[in-house]
This record gives sequence, structure tokens and C-alpha cells, in this order.
Amino acid sequence: MNNNPDGDHKMLVSHKAKTLGAFLKSRRERLSPKDVGLSIHNGQRKTPGLRREEVSLLAGVSVTYYTWLEQGRELTASREVMQSIAEALQLSADEKNHLFELWNPHTSNPPLPLAAPDFVNPQMQLIIDQIEYPSYITNERSEILAWNEAAGEMIADFASIAAEDRYFIRLLFNNMDIRRRIVNIEEFSSYAVSVFRTYYDKHKGDPWYEETVKELTGSSREFNQIWKSYDIQLKKVQRITLQSLDIPKYVTYDINSLLDLSGSPDIHICVYTPVLEGNADR
Repeated sequence: MNNNPDGDHKMLVSHKAKTLGAFLKSRRERLSPKDVGLSIHNGQRKTPGLRREEVSLLAGVSVTYYTWLEQGRELTASREVMQSIAEALQLSADEKNHLFELWNPHTSNPPLPLAAPDFVNPQMQLIIDQIEYPSYITNERSEILAWNEAAGEMIADFASIAAEDRYFIRLLFNNMDIRRRIVNIEEFSSYAVSVFRTYYDKHKGDPWYEETVKELTGSSREFNQIWKSYDIQLKKVQRITLQSLDIPKYVTYDINSLLDLSGSPDIHICVYTPVLEGNADR
């Protein structure tokens, strides 16, 4: 006998469903009625951004259904419905990809905590050692697993940093030497947090991610501000300008992220390639 007052309508909430709901809410609140072509005649609004009713109207779904999605309830929404919601919320290509990753009905269970590798394939170390430009190997936690001499000179003296502290996302906000080296620190920090947010949502519930976000939101006002914006970006070629602490000279690089081909899909090789002078203002 079912004594639950909600009966069969009670819906369990998973990590992924809650994350999807939070993401939808953040995207709804950043839009104004004017952004989507709606006219407002009822005076000042108390709700930031669009209302749920307005999103449901634009997406062609019921208010109740959309509300349940934002509340993180387990629903079997179709791809067509999610596509309509993505269009209503004017999601970017990266945001849409993230939305469908969270929606994917074939991976409804929370992922296992990310297992950091104990070592880097020696062949990968040999490869980056042959590159004259700054290069390092990292995982989805942004852990610096290996680096070449140029990276140690231009980015940070990674060898002097304890292994348990060698996470780029933490160093970016807590290591003053690195922050002084990065000329476009605000732009680069925003990009780095947006990429990290994608991995955080992917590994929702992983204690390491939860602890890292708690630590950084408490210690860095800048990180906290960027985190609250809930921006999402996939890894792509990203521009960074570095200055050596010894030589007063700027060097602009494109960061190219390459997949490790040794069978570890969460491992990336990051290679910094100098930007030619004619392309520096891209």
C-alpha cells in the first residue's frame, strides 16, 4: 500500500536533473522580455529575467512541465522539447551542447567520481618535451600532470608547487605569480571558470569538485562573481598574453587543447603556440 500523499506522481530528483534545472533557471534569469520580443504592460517586475510562464509560452510547453524541469524533477522530456526550450532561452552552441549532456536520458545516473591517473604515459611526456613552446598535460580537474621546460619558465614553476596544489583552476586565483604573468587575466579567468563549470556539472556530486568550488567561492571574490553567472564554454582555442617576470616582454599565445590519444579521454595536452604579429589583434 502506498502511503505517500503524492502517490505515483512523486518524482525522484537526481544530481543530473537538479543540475539541469539550475542551469535552465540561470539562463532564464539572464534574459529580459525585450530580448525575446515580448511586450510588458504590467509595470515594474519583481522577477529577474523572464518568468517561467514566458519561457513556456516561447517553447510551446506547459507552465507546469517547464516548472518541474527547473525544480529538478525526473522527466522524460523529448529531444524536440529540449530543443524548443534551448531556442526559447537563446542558448549558445556550447550552452546547447551542455543542456543536452545534462538531459541525455541514457546517462541519468550520477557519474562516478573522477579518478585522477597516478601517472602520465611517458611517451606523452617525451612529446611535450620536444615542443619549444609552453605545453602541459592536464585532466578535467585542471590538474597539471606533466609540463615541459617552457611551461615552467613562462607559466609557473610547477616543480616548486606541491602536487596536491597543482590544479590550474586553483592556481589561477590563488597564485599571485601566475596572476602577474597573465596580462589578460580577467578575460582568461572568465573563460577558465566557464570551462571548469562544464566539468563541474558533468561530475555533479563528486566531492573534489564540491570542495574546490566551496574553497574558491570563499577565498576569491572574482571566482565567486564569475561562478554565479553560470557561464558555460567548451574547451577551444583560447588566446592568452603572458609576461615573463624576468624580462619585460609580452608574448601572446593561442592555447590548443589536444586529446591524449593513449586511451584516456579526460586527459588533454595543452600547447601554447605564439601568435604572429599580424594576427595578434584577432
